Amino acid sequence: MSITFLRYFARQAMANIFNNRLVHLIGVGTMAIAFLIFDAFVLIFLNLNYWTEERGKLLTMSIYFKAEPERIVLEDIKKELLGFPGVTIKGFISKDDAMESLRRQLGDKAGLLDGLRENPLPASLEIVLSRDKSGDSTPYQLKRRLEGIDIVDEVQYSQEWIKRFEAFMEAIKIVGIVVGGLLFLAALFIIINTIKLTIYSRKDEIEILKLVGATNRFVKIPFLIEGSIQGFLGGSVALLMLFLAYIVVMSRVDLRIGFASLDIIFLPTHFILFLLLMSIIIGFIGSTISLGRFFRI
Repeated sequence: MSITFLRYFARQAMANIFNNRLVHLIGVGTMAIAFLIFDAFVLIFLNLNYWTEERGKLLTMSIYFKAEPERIVLEDIKKELLGFPGVTIKGFISKDDAMESLRRQLGDKAGLLDGLRENPLPASLEIVLSRDKSGDSTPYQLKRRLEGIDIVDEVQYSQEWIKRFEAFMEAIKIVGIVVGGLLFLAALFIIINTIKLTIYSRKDEIEILKLVGATNRFVKIPFLIEGSIQGFLGGSVALLMLFLAYIVVMSRVDLRIGFASLDIIFLPTHFILFLLLMSIIIGFIGSTISLGRFFRI
């Protein structure tokens, strides 16, 4: 096909979009909603996978004391901890700090704590271990060593929770592939029917073109270009809406687990380009299927 014909078909497609802008606007809006549902699922799945990988790299450990440790004792414990590979000390929480934190969490119900004769909460030391440096055996060795110290009451760490969560995420990945595929098919179904409405709204125009001798191919190509443009616009609007929703969530939500913060990441650039390409391909495929039905091919 020559460049001249391509230019003609492109101009014809743009003219058709402008002349039937209301129908195309409705089509783009419908596509945007379909793409938004799929893109939101991809974003949620991406963040779940990202959190699993990030939390898997760091193991949090809480060391609870039987009583408020003296400064010298606490410093000796910190020095011993820093002797282990991959250990970072996040901070010491005194009994008073723990009680104050509990009061803040209870909010209006903090008055329930006023009847306590003494503070029952333990002092604790929070540390983080890097799995890349420490390996899986270090937390267990460190736990046994710390529990051998008289003033230490209990040591808890997150490794077992992380292993369970990783197993859960493996199952989620399988479910995600199935659900993502179903959402993709649903989006394609919606888009096919949307484009079909666009084609049927111009049924008379198509019949006139065929009466004056236009081939099926000549009639179809502008519609295929229109479908691709609609898919691109629908995908772009969906990504823009998703990004605005992301900005709102980032400004109002702060996910924290202990000292670690779970950041919500947006889709990387290569994901965005892939989704835009897929929206163009889906628009093209939707147009092809709709035209095939219309021309009974």
